[in-house]
Amino acid sequence: MKLLLAYLSSCWFIKDPTELVPPKSFMWKNVTFYFISGCIVEGLIADPADGTLEVTGRTIMAFTTVALLLLLEKKWEYYSRLYTSIFVCENFIMTLAVLAEILDLWLVMKHYPYREEIAIGGAVFLVTWYIAIVSYIFRRFFAYPVSVSVIYAFGYFVMTYGIPMLLMDI
Repeated sequence: MKLLLAYLSSCWFIKDPTELVPPKSFMWKNVTFYFISGCIVEGLIADPADGTLEVTGRTIMAFTTVALLLLLEKKWEYYSRLYTSIFVCENFIMTLAVLAEILDLWLVMKHYPYREEIAIGGAVFLVTWYIAIVSYIFRRFFAYPVSVSVIYAFGYFVMTYGIPMLLMDI
């Protein structure tokens, strides 16, 4: 629990994720949570089978993108630390997304007139926060300037969410 709280504090830009060394069991539990929570969110949005396929694509793209970045930077030894840092924060954001889906469902049932605006605002907030977190993690691991880390974080977002979503629409 102490390690999880330390990782979650990096989602609030408090803890330096480069100082955290996760055991293998923590890493795989984290990946499992990522996959299951992603399937829940996608299953609420679309067909559960399509959602599972999309989350599988996102997971593969996440591992691949982190590996490619580390190979290019010649810092392969940080692989488990970097992807665990990113996945814990993604899991945090995904948990908030599940709560946002529940709120949206409740607003639909209450026939709230501005439900759509609240949903869009929440989604924009979560995506922006996600990109900020990943940017912070990249900046800590690679000492990039803020602008470069934001560009890489946006690229990571596009690679891990955009490409699988695009492929599902084909």
